[in-house]
Amino acid sequence: MFQIFLDTIADLWASSGFAMLTWQNVVMILISFLFMFLAIKHKFEPLLLLPIAFGMLLTNLPGVDMYHPELWVMDSEGHVDFGAVITYGGLLDYLYLGVKLQIYPALIFLGIGCMTDFAPLIANPKSFLLGAAAQAGIFLTFIGAAALGFNALEAGAISIIGGADGPTAIYVSSKLLNDKCSITPGTIALAAYTYMALVPLIQPPIMRLLTTKKERAIKMEQLRVVSKTEKIIFPIAVTVIIALLVPSAAPLVGMLMLGNLFKESGVVDRLCKTAQNELMNIITIFLGVSVGATTVAESIISWDFFKVIVLGVIAFSVGTASGVLFGKLMCIVTGGKVNPLIGSAGVSAVPMAARQSQKVGAETDPTNFLLMHAMGPNVAGVIGSAVAAGVLLSIIPH
Repeated sequence: MFQIFLDTIADLWASSGFAMLTWQNVVMILISFLFMFLAIKHKFEPLLLLPIAFGMLLTNLPGVDMYHPELWVMDSEGHVDFGAVITYGGLLDYLYLGVKLQIYPALIFLGIGCMTDFAPLIANPKSFLLGAAAQAGIFLTFIGAAALGFNALEAGAISIIGGADGPTAIYVSSKLLNDKCSITPGTIALAAYTYMALVPLIQPPIMRLLTTKKERAIKMEQLRVVSKTEKIIFPIAVTVIIALLVPSAAPLVGMLMLGNLFKESGVVDRLCKTAQNELMNIITIFLGVSVGATTVAESIISWDFFKVIVLGVIAFSVGTASGVLFGKLMCIVTGGKVNPLIGSAGVSAVPMAARQSQKVGAETDPTNFLLMHAMGPNVAGVIGSAVAAGVLLSIIPH
């Protein structure tokens, strides 16, 4: 009888997650705890970092059977057997369908569009140039990643971190990366949201280094009032122009502009509120947990992950520097009417990057208000990162 009891205990132990636990699992679980701490204690992008961290925890608990990387292996023609995913998948596999099919990022952009005011950009169209200049980090990092041995698919996914746009990074990485790549969309998402959370630490030193005290003290003219007609025409015109120029960018830009049209038209208030509140919150949960699920220990604990982290900060820093340097050029061309600090807001971290422009400018002159001027390049950066994503998807075979 006692032997039967011992055999039962042994069987229970053998079938438990403790028996299957590896040191890699322990490391990833501890990392998930760290991200939860940063999200809760220090409020580092908590809306997405917290669900990503918990998804990371769930996927690295052995035996829970919620996410199966083997179901996402592509066949010889580059297709995933979605029938097998639906038949044999776990909860996180089902949620990850929204990422793999690029549904969640597009819906996130719909909500962002409902919350974005493009008036500063419409009032100062030159801001488009600053938003475009800040995307230089993406393309320079693409070259750097390729030089470090990453293939074109991996280099494209890594480089998009420079846009400082989480949904765009997830959209591009889920489009490009497959089971044969050494990194996952979860890796890219972690790097992207980490650097977005670190905007207040990364950007100001670069801004101070590349500008003089005199340039930082430049006061810009008040922006003109933008009419409602302009605000309504803008999202429609942008959608048509960008979809024709870069068709691959249409899903993100189209949903962004649809959301903005909801906001500015004033006739679909219920839809606008739903998109920016309930829908946005639901998709954020699904997106974060399912992206976190891809961070299995085998794909994260590697030198490639370390390279991604390093390249990510380079991409973001180069994007910030490019925006500031182009702002200095505009300052010269306009005879000192443009404060170069607003160029740093050309990355897509809205509104954090614009706030840094205001903060660094106010350090030099507390009466200098740059926030609204910086919002122009900032929202231009949202469009610019989506266009850059479309360009990458167009030029990289996948």
